Amino acid sequence: MADINVTPLVDVLLVLLIIFMVTMPIQSIPVDVDLPQKTDTPVEPPPNPPDPIKLRIDASGQVFWNDSPAAVDELESKMTEEVQRDPGNQPELQIDTNESAQYGVLAKVLVAAKNARMVKIGFVQN
Repeated sequence: MADINVTPLVDVLLVLLIIFMVTMPIQSIPVDVDLPQKTDTPVEPPPNPPDPIKLRIDASGQVFWNDSPAAVDELESKMTEEVQRDPGNQPELQIDTNESAQYGVLAKVLVAAKNARMVKIGFVQN
């Protein structure tokens, strides 16, 4: 008989696989999640929400604040000014990016929004 019997080899491999699966430590990474808490009084929406801020980034990296050109460096001061008008009723920042725009410009815009403490940020897709 010229055939090789692989059954013992398969048995040993399956036993080793089970041993490694059982003895391998399960890696868990804790994730902090802020869940909403129950309140007795319903939250009322603001009476007059402000108009959203339309921020557009074109393919060349130029940023437009409500359809007027703006430098990336001055965005944080503009956003801070908008937040300080009414911190409890902030306008929504609607970001529209061209699909060929560089990610670095978008990252600078998001950092500016974070530093200005904007909480309502949305992405617009055409």
